[in-house]
Amino acid sequence: MEIIKIVILSLSALMLIFVGVMRLTNPIKTYLKSSGIKLDNDASLLNEIRGVSTVMFCSGVIIFLGIFIGKLSLTSHFVAVLIFIGFAIGRLISLKVDGKPSKQIIQGILFELILGVANVFCLIHIWN
Repeated sequence: MEIIKIVILSLSALMLIFVGVMRLTNPIKTYLKSSGIKLDNDASLLNEIRGVSTVMFCSGVIIFLGIFIGKLSLTSHFVAVLIFIGFAIGRLISLKVDGKPSKQIIQGILFELILGVANVFCLIHIWN
């Protein structure tokens, strides 16, 4: 089970760190390439995007540390659940309220749900 936890934390951390860094460093290009969303060069919008991107990056770092520091394992899984399930719930609400997004965003929802549920599985295993 320990290997499964390490793999799940690794995938979760790498995804958040990678996406966080890409959106933080070049949000206009990253959103267009990964989601098909064309962003305007609006300082307020870019400020919001970079803020969320930094939260993603920092969450990824905390999750990554849980691989190497045993005492952070529970916290790392919990942070991963909050981030992935939180994003997925928000996106599912948007799907219902705003309509169907692009194919890339639908794929993102699936990845978020899979990683969120995988981390919930690990939390359940830690608590039992």
